[in-house]
Amino acid sequence: MVTYLKESWEELKNNVTWLERSKASNLMVIVAVFSILFALVTWGVDSLFSKLITLYFDKLIG
Repeated sequence: MVTYLKESWEELKNNVTWLERSKASNLMVIVAVFSILFALVTWGVDSLFSKLITLYFDKLIG
């Protein structure tokens, strides 16, 4: 296990190409914005379906 961790750390230091901090920050902002938008759209669709199902069962039962 220790050998695996040492080799993994060496690979991260020597073989992985990292983005510049500014590019990584820009991409992080883009991912955050799209995540928030996707969450809002999901919440909206869920709320709409919830109201439609409630309306349907109110008409069916009531």
